Amino acid sequence: MRALVPYADQAKRNGLRVYHLNIGQPDISSPSEVFETIKSIGIDLLPYSKSQGTDALRVAATEYYKKHDIEVSPDDIIVTTGASEGIFFLLHSITDIGDEIVTPEPFYANYFGFATISGVKIISVETKLDDNFSLPDVSSFEEKITDKTKAILICNPGNPTGNLYSKAEMEELGKLVVKYNLQLVVDEVYREFVYDCNERHSSVLQIKGLEDHAIMVDSVSKRYSLCGARVGFVVSKNKLLKDTILKFAQARLSPPTYGQIAAEVALKSSESYIKNSVLEYKSRRDLLVSELKKIPGIKVSVPKGAFYCMVALPLESAEDFAKWMLGAFQLDGETVMIAPAPGFYNNSNEGKNQVRIAYVLNKGDLKKSVQILAKGLEVYNSR
Repeated sequence: MRALVPYADQAKRNGLRVYHLNIGQPDISSPSEVFETIKSIGIDLLPYSKSQGTDALRVAATEYYKKHDIEVSPDDIIVTTGASEGIFFLLHSITDIGDEIVTPEPFYANYFGFATISGVKIISVETKLDDNFSLPDVSSFEEKITDKTKAILICNPGNPTGNLYSKAEMEELGKLVVKYNLQLVVDEVYREFVYDCNERHSSVLQIKGLEDHAIMVDSVSKRYSLCGARVGFVVSKNKLLKDTILKFAQARLSPPTYGQIAAEVALKSSESYIKNSVLEYKSRRDLLVSELKKIPGIKVSVPKGAFYCMVALPLESAEDFAKWMLGAFQLDGETVMIAPAPGFYNNSNEGKNQVRIAYVLNKGDLKKSVQILAKGLEVYNSR
C-alpha cells in the first residue's frame, strides 16, 4: 500500500485528483468533545505517563468494555502506541526467534512485517474470495500446529476481508488453543463495525475458560477516527503475559500523553457517535458492492464488518494495474489509488488479480471512484 505512495504523489504533482481507496483512514469527523477538551486544557508541561498508560484512560476503557459485556479491570489493560505496537510487543512476549504464528490468509499486511522483525514465521490458513473468506473448519488450523506454534492470530471483523467470525467459531478456536497450550490473539479494532442485523461481534475475552489463553488487541484509531492519536490496548487476564509486555512498555517509556487524553474523552463520548458511524459505513458498503457488481468480469466479496472490500479484477496483475492507474490514466483529471492484494497474502503469488478497497470516502466520492475504476479497467484491458 505504502510502496505506491510515490506514484500517487507524482499524480498529484501532475495536477490529478487521487481518490484514496487504498488505506483505512476514516473521513468521518472524530467526536467533537475530543478536540474541545484538548483545546481547553490549560497546561504548560506535557509529561510522560505511566508506561502502562494513564490510570484515567484504563478506567475509561474498562467502562467502555463493560458496555460490551467484557469484564476486565484497569490492571488487565496496557496502553500501547497504537494497536501496531501492541502486536509488536505481543510477538516479542509470546515467541522466540523461529517460532510460528497461525493466521487466516489474506491477513493484515503489517502482521507479516511485525513477524519478520520479530524473527517469527507466519503460517497461513487459506480462505477464498469465492467463499466470502469464511473461516474454514478448525481442523485446518489444527493441521498447521507444530511444536513451534505459539499462537493463533485473527482479526475480527477482518482486515482486509471484512469477514466476521461467529461466537461458535471463536469457541472452537478457543478449545484448540487450550488443547495445545497456545494463545488466541484477536485484533478487535473494528469491533463496532458490524452491518447486518442478524450478526453480532463476539470478543475473545467473552469465552469462558480461556482466561490464560485470550489476548485482545484494540485501538481507538478506526472507531473514533483518531488514527493519529496512536493509542491502542493489549488486554488480557494472563499475569505473566502482562508482566512481560510491561517490560517492553517500560523500555519505550510511555505512550503519547495527548493521544491518551483524546482517547479517554472519545471512550466517554455519546454512544450515538458510534451508531451513526456504523450506519454511514453500512450505507457506503451497500453502495460500493452495488456499484462494483455493475463492472463486467469482477468478483466482489460482501464484507460483514470493518470497512474493506476484497475484489477480484479481470486482469493478471493488480499491482501493475494500480501503478498504471496512478501513472498513465485519468478521467476528467481524476484517478484512484487501490491496494493490490498480494501484500495481504503469505505467498505473494496468491491474490495477484485482487485488490482491497477501503470504503472510507463519502458516498459521492465513492461512486465516482468506482466509475473511474471501471473506465480504467476498460482502457487497461483494451491496450
